[in-house]
Amino acid sequence: MRLHDDLIAQDIGAYLEAHEHKSLLRFITCGSVDDGKSTLIGRMLYDSKMIYEDQLANLEADSKKMGTQGKDIDFALLVDGLAAEREQGITIDVAYRFFSTQKRKFIVADTPGHEQYTRNMATGASTADVAILLIDARRGVLTQTRRHAFITYSLGIRHMVLAINKMDLVNYDKAVFDEITAEFMAFADELGPDLEIEPIPMSALKGDNITAPGGNTPWYSGPSLMEYLETVPVDDARRNAPFRMPVQWVNRPNLDFRGFSGQIVSGTVKPGDRVKTLPSAKESRIARIVTMDGDLEEAMAGQSVTLTLEDEIDCSRGDVIVTAENPPEVSDQFQVRLLWMSERPLLPGRKYIFKIGAKQVRGTINAPKYAIDINTLGDEPARTLELNEFGVTTIALDEPIAFDPYTNIREMGGFVIIDRLNYDTMGMGLVDFALRRASNIHWQELDVDRVGLAEQKGQKPAILWFTGLSGSGKSTIANIVQKRLYAMGRHTFVLDGDNVRHGLNRDLGFTDSDRVENIRRISHVARLMADAGLIVLVSFISPFRSERQMARNLTPEGEFVEIFIDTPLEVAEERDVKGLYKKARAGEIKNFTGIDSPYEPPLNPEIQIGTIEKSAEDSAENILAWLREKGIV
Repeated sequence: MRLHDDLIAQDIGAYLEAHEHKSLLRFITCGSVDDGKSTLIGRMLYDSKMIYEDQLANLEADSKKMGTQGKDIDFALLVDGLAAEREQGITIDVAYRFFSTQKRKFIVADTPGHEQYTRNMATGASTADVAILLIDARRGVLTQTRRHAFITYSLGIRHMVLAINKMDLVNYDKAVFDEITAEFMAFADELGPDLEIEPIPMSALKGDNITAPGGNTPWYSGPSLMEYLETVPVDDARRNAPFRMPVQWVNRPNLDFRGFSGQIVSGTVKPGDRVKTLPSAKESRIARIVTMDGDLEEAMAGQSVTLTLEDEIDCSRGDVIVTAENPPEVSDQFQVRLLWMSERPLLPGRKYIFKIGAKQVRGTINAPKYAIDINTLGDEPARTLELNEFGVTTIALDEPIAFDPYTNIREMGGFVIIDRLNYDTMGMGLVDFALRRASNIHWQELDVDRVGLAEQKGQKPAILWFTGLSGSGKSTIANIVQKRLYAMGRHTFVLDGDNVRHGLNRDLGFTDSDRVENIRRISHVARLMADAGLIVLVSFISPFRSERQMARNLTPEGEFVEIFIDTPLEVAEERDVKGLYKKARAGEIKNFTGIDSPYEPPLNPEIQIGTIEKSAEDSAENILAWLREKGIV
């Protein structure tokens, strides 16, 4: 397995030529904390003697040739370097490491084992062909073991090494190996019949069964880890699948050239092939396949190319170029499986950003149908998802996207969930199928539209959104504003938080997820009333900026007026007209805004009213003056 010494002295071109026919295997090492992942990787590289200091430039060039540029590839791969990472407490999100043997090239995703970094493991697993699941022989199968096995299987990995490590610390006892194997196999039977598992007893520290059979386990007759990795079949499903290429960049350096750049995620393509761009469904044919090294006669999955088309058709970043003979579906509503990755729980009904390939689109996540118990793989009732929980739910996007089920083409069915306000990664999802209602329900155009209804009433529709703490005076001020508008002959309606909870929202509590759903529902009701030409006064605490922004996004520009009734907590608590603060302080009311649930004040409201220095009557008059100035009334 030693790289020939004369190869070291050759130039990069010769080095790449010697490697170009080797297959590439991507694998991930995962497991619980201190199961020996870093030691294992170091041992594999040290024993294989594949990495030399004067080869690093060549190896880096090779990795870029394979399309791994832009990732955090670390070429300092010796055992000492890995040990130093542990001693210094360095946390690596996902370190992609490259090495090669005479038979195959490898990229390994090295991820931390801590439970709070499960999201990093999932990121590495999303592109892997094989998972090496490490188990400390002294501790056996843990919850984290099951979690990683479940996630890697869900992400499409069907080849798994059950690496029972630290056998030297249990005196290479075959009974320990057999017991752990049997326990894990019983769990794996519930994952799916297509999962192939190779149990290997090993000691990463001593080197047993890593690159060669270990003399300390004469009772084991299976392959060493490296023997397995060199011979496990690489899945060619991506190349055999229909052609798909998400467009990452529209390249137009001059009027004579317009190309669409991206990485082919499945299938093959040749000049002359008939293709579609989705979601527009416009057709054309491939004119050229352009690369830095010249035009290609054919390109396949894994290659990054620029395609030119014979026709000038609508196509932009985030669209997908696909084979016209077998295109994917297009939809905006799906059943999905979610892995939640944030310490902040999923809030059903809240708007999130969904990143699917090169496209970003907004949408909402509905309450989970169920969560999955990692230990039993059974279904559990769930209203939300917490950190590292996995569940099944449905999502609705603001615009349709092209997709394939994740089990068919990973890159066309996988997505990342991003917080709209701070762009934190919240979770990842896998599309199962489009919902039938997405294609069966269509917007019905009506002859009498919102403009006509507003003109009939002789006014401009608007949503006046009053927000503030309980006891700030929202309802009192909104009531006065409505009376003044009514006296002016305006057509209005007040949606008050307490009143709505007696009917439409009586099924909701006061958890964060219930508050989000409370505002989601009332936002749509307010929009419908504004469509009817009314001036709608909404008086809700509405504690979260995200939901107030969602309500704003539902309305045309200029129709949403955020009115912040700015009353300090101590003042609102002194008023305590309903006695709610007293109960909250006594622990009789949970999740009370300002006490044990947060209130996020508006950053740029249209109107801000300080009620310490103003009476309710004066506050109402200030609001009416603003509305007159803006021409709303």
